[in-house]
Amino acid sequence: MTVDAVTPRPGAGNDAAKPGNGSSAAEHASAMSPAEARRITPRSPRAALEPERVPTPARYSKRARHPMVIAGNAIITILLLLGLVGAAAVGIGKHRFEAAGPLDRDRVVNVPKGGVRDIADVLQREGVIDEPLVFIAGVYALRKNGELKYGEYLFPKQASLHDVVNTLTEGKVVEHQITIPEGLTSEQIVARIAENDVLTGTIKDPPREGTLLPESYKFTRGTTREQVIQRMQQAQKRAVQEAWERRISDLPVKTPEQLVILASIIEKETGRADERTRVAAVFINRIKQRMKLQSDPTIIYGLVGGKGTLGRPIQRNEIEQPTPYNTYVIEGLPPGPIANPGRAALDAASNPSRTRELYFVADGTGGHVFAETLDQHQRNVAKLRLIETQQRQQQQQQTQPPGTDPAGVAPTAAAIPPVIAPAPAPTPTPPQRKKTSKQ
Repeated sequence: MTVDAVTPRPGAGNDAAKPGNGSSAAEHASAMSPAEARRITPRSPRAALEPERVPTPARYSKRARHPMVIAGNAIITILLLLGLVGAAAVGIGKHRFEAAGPLDRDRVVNVPKGGVRDIADVLQREGVIDEPLVFIAGVYALRKNGELKYGEYLFPKQASLHDVVNTLTEGKVVEHQITIPEGLTSEQIVARIAENDVLTGTIKDPPREGTLLPESYKFTRGTTREQVIQRMQQAQKRAVQEAWERRISDLPVKTPEQLVILASIIEKETGRADERTRVAAVFINRIKQRMKLQSDPTIIYGLVGGKGTLGRPIQRNEIEQPTPYNTYVIEGLPPGPIANPGRAALDAASNPSRTRELYFVADGTGGHVFAETLDQHQRNVAKLRLIETQQRQQQQQQTQPPGTDPAGVAPTAAAIPPVIAPAPAPTPTPPQRKKTSKQ
């Protein structure tokens, strides 16, 4: 029997003969996962029906299950949540704190003394804020709860809560003002201060004449009337002292008190700034020549005192009526001021013009004309009488019914108020004149 030779396939026997084939199979087996190994591991049918054993889970540490650790974790979680909520609340609150407020116009509000909550209630009631809780939170967040100041405040339109807090902490309270004109008596000044409804309290003792400086004074709500009087007295002391220190060397008045008396007469005689020093010169020249001052306002003060005004022209019998203040009767200055002079009058009294004038009379236009001699003065008085007559005729023409001739009606003697002209001392009967004064 003939056996054919078997021709080997190329590479068939060579693969089996390679020494590395066994190691490659082992490496492949080791690279498989346990699950793959189990799948390919031949088992008996009975073993294949048995459930696989699940590996026992790892047991937690006793420390992780400790109550303190659990509580700590819970607290941290809660704090994180609170932090997130707080951050959101702060962001929203800051936005509302800086947002425009509800005011539709500027408003003045009187904030009383009290706590933060009380202030918030007032501001909400007045319409300045609409979120009092945000206001309170902002005050405490800024640590301003101890710096809020009470008083009367002006809150601008649409003021934010932050603006409101700044206004209250900076103390920018509303300032009121009272203006006292020059030439009023102390009684008249007290009446004006009493009429002001922003001031509080009463004035205990009426101030002496000439001790109050007429000016504009600023004050806040709640200031007492007595405090305003004290400020006016202090200001007057300073003004008198300054004027006295600037006085001319040959001034015939000897004390600051006499300077105030002379300044009060000047103040009542003229309200024009360009005339004060000339009016002062007239009185200074008359004092030097020992002439009576013959000032109409001194007649009025001697008759009515602190009331300040007569309400009518001076009558002839009142000119020679003896009073301590009537400088038509007494020699030199009266015993006290007849009003409260201002700074300008004090300066005029301490630094009068260098003139020889001894007389002055109204010019019919609100001012005065001055004269050195009696003859010049009488001519000035005659011009004034002519002006007054023309003015009366014009008034009568305006008031007379149509068809009436006012020119035929002559003015009576009573229509011309008698006023005495200053004259040198030797003259027994000074001529009549017309002077103006701030009555």
